[in-house]
Amino acid sequence: MTIREQTEQLQAQILSPRASLPQNTRGRQRPVEECPIRTCYARDRDRIIHCNAFRRLMHKTQVFLSPEGDHYRTRLTHTLEVNQIAQTLATALRLNQELTEAIALGHDLGHTPFGHAGERALNQVCPYGFSHPAQSVRVVEEIEKGGRGLNLTYEVRDGIACHSYSNPSPDGRAKTLEGRVVYFADKIAYLNHDIEDAMRAGVLADEEIPWTIKYTLGRTKGQRITTLVEAVIRASGEDVAMDPEIAKVFAQFNQFMYEAVYCNPKAKGEEGKAEAVVQALYRHFTAHPQEMPEEYQGILARSDEHRAACDYISGMSDRYAVAVYENLFVPKGWSVL
Repeated sequence: MTIREQTEQLQAQILSPRASLPQNTRGRQRPVEECPIRTCYARDRDRIIHCNAFRRLMHKTQVFLSPEGDHYRTRLTHTLEVNQIAQTLATALRLNQELTEAIALGHDLGHTPFGHAGERALNQVCPYGFSHPAQSVRVVEEIEKGGRGLNLTYEVRDGIACHSYSNPSPDGRAKTLEGRVVYFADKIAYLNHDIEDAMRAGVLADEEIPWTIKYTLGRTKGQRITTLVEAVIRASGEDVAMDPEIAKVFAQFNQFMYEAVYCNPKAKGEEGKAEAVVQALYRHFTAHPQEMPEEYQGILARSDEHRAACDYISGMSDRYAVAVYENLFVPKGWSVL
């Protein structure tokens, strides 16, 4: 047997009966020869790590736009924290860690510059609408590798598409338990690292955090993450769920963060400018689609200027978007030299 076949056999023996096994995958959009060493899910993970969109995450906003300091999260560090929490859950539930990791690392590949401000901006102007989970799927299916995509397995693409459903319904949830693990890991990660960043930035003080959250979930980031992870492990079986009592407080935590941080003028004061930048770029490139790079000309030929402009702008890092905006709209000094 090859190393891959040995790994598949071992996983079948030790993982939960509810885990996703690579030998049972629904496959890829285009058939490929199997790797002799890696399972199909491990191969997908590697494809994601080595793609251009993954590298750009290091210069994309998580919550705070261009913060002054080295310790605020970016979209990349958020992704790594989601992966760590998801791996802990998958290990405890005996689910497939390779599939879980591939979904976690790929879940935000389609996120815009300037975080959710950029997402809102594109959603307002694009006739097709815009959401980062759907765009993440477009990245891996139609944008990466010059339009060929990464050719990932169905289970990874499904988990990426369903990582951020707002109403947990059978149709909106990931088909695999590994995908559902990433859904919980994403929320646990961003609420806990965002509250830490908000306190570091002086947007939020410890005494403002409701006592119910401190008492039930914990006073520190580590305590809260441990409580929430244990609550998911405790309540999961046939499905991935969270202990109902902890889930109530988790919902309060989520609401508190929206009111105290995500809608706080001090933290979000520059978002109006960010949205204006994104929409100005969109208007320019839909009016002048020939100015987009060559790789987006292929998308333009297959679709239209709205889709191509969304793909181009959503792939930009914060600083690249600002640089393109300045080049297009900010007058340059003139010199005789």
